[in-house]
Amino acid sequence: MINLHLGQRLAVKIERMGINGEGIGYFKRRLIFVAYGLPDEELTVEITENQRNFSRARIVTIDKKSSDRVEPADRAYAELSESHIMHLAYDKQLAFKRDVIRQALYRYKPRGYQGYELRETLAADKQLAYRNKLQFQIRKLKNGRVIAGLYKENSHHLVSLTACQVENSENQALINEITRQIENLRLPVYDERKIMGIRTVVIRRAEFSGQIQVTFVLSKELHLETLVENLTKKFPAMTNVFVNIHPRKSSEIFGEKTFVLWRNELAKDTITERVSGNEFELSPRAFFQLNTAQAEKLYAEVVRALAPTKQDRVIDAYCGVGTIGFAVAKKVKSVHGMDIIPEAINDARDNARALGFKNCHYEIGKAEVVIANMFKSGHKPTALIVDPPRTGLDDALLDALVKNPPAKMVYVSCNASTLAKDLVALTDVYNVSYIQSVDMFPHTARVEAVVKLEARK
Repeated sequence: MINLHLGQRLAVKIERMGINGEGIGYFKRRLIFVAYGLPDEELTVEITENQRNFSRARIVTIDKKSSDRVEPADRAYAELSESHIMHLAYDKQLAFKRDVIRQALYRYKPRGYQGYELRETLAADKQLAYRNKLQFQIRKLKNGRVIAGLYKENSHHLVSLTACQVENSENQALINEITRQIENLRLPVYDERKIMGIRTVVIRRAEFSGQIQVTFVLSKELHLETLVENLTKKFPAMTNVFVNIHPRKSSEIFGEKTFVLWRNELAKDTITERVSGNEFELSPRAFFQLNTAQAEKLYAEVVRALAPTKQDRVIDAYCGVGTIGFAVAKKVKSVHGMDIIPEAINDARDNARALGFKNCHYEIGKAEVVIANMFKSGHKPTALIVDPPRTGLDDALLDALVKNPPAKMVYVSCNASTLAKDLVALTDVYNVSYIQSVDMFPHTARVEAVVKLEARK
C-alpha cells in the first residue's frame, strides 16, 4: 500500500476524466484525482486528501499541457466547484459528457449495457449567458458590504459573483443593482446566527416575453417597497415581485409561504415563456429547464423517442408546469401529469386550459403514489415520460413500473449515475433503444439524457 502524506508533491500523468470532471491518474498504482487535470497532461501535483483507495491533489505546475486546454472565460468558475470544465475545449466537453454516461453504465451494468447506442451529445448554440434563472445567496461582510453569489462546493464560503459568464446578462445586472440597493437602504441581511433579513434572491427571465420575475426569500417579513420602486425604475422588464418566508435554519431555498409583493398593472402573477410552439405561464416555485434554447432540443428528442400516436394514453411524471406533456398533447389521446409542488400543478392546469388541451389532466402528489394508484384502479397507460430530480426514480415507482410496464417509456435524466442505477431495474422489463445526451449546462460536468425504452415482448 502506497503511503502519501498531505502536501507531498509528485509527478502524475492524467489518463482520463472522471464523471465529476476531474483528471484521473496513478502514482505507483494508486488512484489520484486531480481537479482540472486533462487527459495526456503531465502534471506536478500536491496531495490534498487521502482516502483508503485514492488520493486527491491540486495542480502545482502543468509540465505537458493538453492541446484541448483553453483559457476559461470566467475567473470565478474554479472558485465555485472542481466539477466545472470551462478549461476544456467545447467539442471535447461534448465528447466527455457522452463518456460520463458510458462510465455510469459501466459502473452499474444494467442488462445489455455494452450494446447501448450512445448518441453524440447535442451541442448548445450558446455556451455562455444561457441560464434563464439566477438563484444567489445574499450576505453582508464585516465591513458592511453586501454580496450575492453561490457557495463554494462543500463549504460555507460564499463566492461573490458580479459578472458570472453563464448567467443571463440582464439577470446579472439586476442582482448587482439589488445588492447595491440593499446596502444603500441598510436593509437587514440574513445571518446564520441571528436568522433575520434577506436570505436569497431568485431572478427568472422568460426568453420569449422578456419578462422578469423576482423572488426575495426572507427569514421574516420586511418592508421592501422602496427597494422594489427603485428597481422597477431601472429595470422596466420586471413584471412581478414575490416574497417567500423561510424562517428555519436549513439549506432549502424556499419556505412554505409565498405572496405577491408587486406586479406591473398589466401583468399576471406569472411570466410567459414559449417552448415547442406552446406558450405557458411560470410561477416563482414552478420548475422549468434553466436553459430555454436547449429545452427546445430536449423536448424535441422526447417527442422523437416517444413516437406518439393518437391512441396513446401518456403519463407525464414529475410534470412541473406541463411543458413536456404539452409537447405531445396534440399527438396523443390523453396526458396525465403529477408533481409534488402545488404551484406547478396550478400552472399546469391553467396552461393546459389556455392552450386548449382538454385531454391534459394534472394532480398534486408523488409520482410513485399517484401512478401506483392509477395501476390499481385499472388505468392502463400506453406510454410514460419521467423527468425525475437528480436522485432518480423512487424505489416504489420502479417496483410499480416493473410490475405494470407501459409499452413505451422515455426517461429524461439529469444525473447519469442515478439513470444507470434505475436502468438496472427497468431493463428487467424494457429494452434500451438508445440514449441521446443533450448539453443543457455547458462548462459543467452535468449532462442531460433522453432514453428511449420499449417493453420486452
